[in-house]
Amino acid sequence: MTTASQQQKRIWRRNSGDVGSGAGDSGPCGAGPGGSGPDDSGAQDAPQPIGFLHPKFSWATLPDRGFYGLSFIMVVLVGLLTLSVLAVLIIESWPSWRQFGVGFLWSSRWSPTKEQFGALPQLIGSMLTSVIALILVVPFSIGAAMALNLLVPSWLKFPLSLTIQLLAGIPSIIYGFWGLYLLAPWLEQVIYPVLLALGAEESAGFIFAPIFAHIFAAPGSGISLLTAAIVLAIMVLPYIIAVMLEAFDAVPPALRESAYGLGATTSEVFWHVILPSARQGVLGGIFLGFGRALGETMAVTFVIGNAHRLPQSLIGPGTSIPASLANEFNEASSPLYLSSLVALGLILYGLTLLLFVLARKLLLSEEGSAKPATAKGKS
Repeated sequence: MTTASQQQKRIWRRNSGDVGSGAGDSGPCGAGPGGSGPDDSGAQDAPQPIGFLHPKFSWATLPDRGFYGLSFIMVVLVGLLTLSVLAVLIIESWPSWRQFGVGFLWSSRWSPTKEQFGALPQLIGSMLTSVIALILVVPFSIGAAMALNLLVPSWLKFPLSLTIQLLAGIPSIIYGFWGLYLLAPWLEQVIYPVLLALGAEESAGFIFAPIFAHIFAAPGSGISLLTAAIVLAIMVLPYIIAVMLEAFDAVPPALRESAYGLGATTSEVFWHVILPSARQGVLGGIFLGFGRALGETMAVTFVIGNAHRLPQSLIGPGTSIPASLANEFNEASSPLYLSSLVALGLILYGLTLLLFVLARKLLLSEEGSAKPATAKGKS
């Protein structure tokens, strides 16, 4: 039998026009030079190796080699771009890390005149507003996606979906104007007085009064962390709904029809069939919204208050990493001040990377746990 290496040699010679030139290899079966052994026909039927790392040049494979080569270059460029961003952040923020060390992460002092800087207020503000935004928006997103998938008639589904997609196209600065001129005054005059009253001493009969008194402390202001979280929730809403709706639509109709045939109600079909089958898409939408909220800049800058201190109340002013960068980058008057701002950007980069790794781990674990269940169902 002809070995695999001899078959590869014949394929490469045929691609470069060497077959039949008298340079053929003779296999153990006794084929002479230029002849063909019993396995030549099998070698001719073998698939040809195509790729930009082909050992010999051939005009026939040039387009494929160029395509693979260009794709490889693009992948390398994306990796180099990511590394270059990280390198710039590390190099430019190094004076700040050298001056303050890791204590920069938990220091709450921010004084440009005394050149004392700490990232704790910005870090807490970014995480707090993003988490509150998710708490507010995830139940609403699941309900809206369920309604569009199961309850809304087909003639109404398209215009509603188009409206949700339109929300994703509105610039963030427009959301900032809306939050500043409409949402913040309304919250300050209507909602925040109610929250303050629930935490007051005269509401001692209210079981959650101590909690409300702590997290909704006076004086309440429309320019606050909670206002920024509500604006973020509205901004990430269309992204999460779109991903969840795609995941719900991808559930095979046979599954839901089988559940209906067994007598399940619409709510039971959703909670016990559609939602478990689409949990990877649901998690993906949540993490997408979290990443979007974590890096939002302009809309948050308008309504968060930009106060460099630890949050005392959810209805009081605060700050976030993107808001601090947008407000102070052009005003950085010293190298250490500028380096501290870049260090904030490095922290935000690290948070985004950590979020991506966590999302990948959760999605892979969900996929791994779904495979045994599928295999068990088939058996």
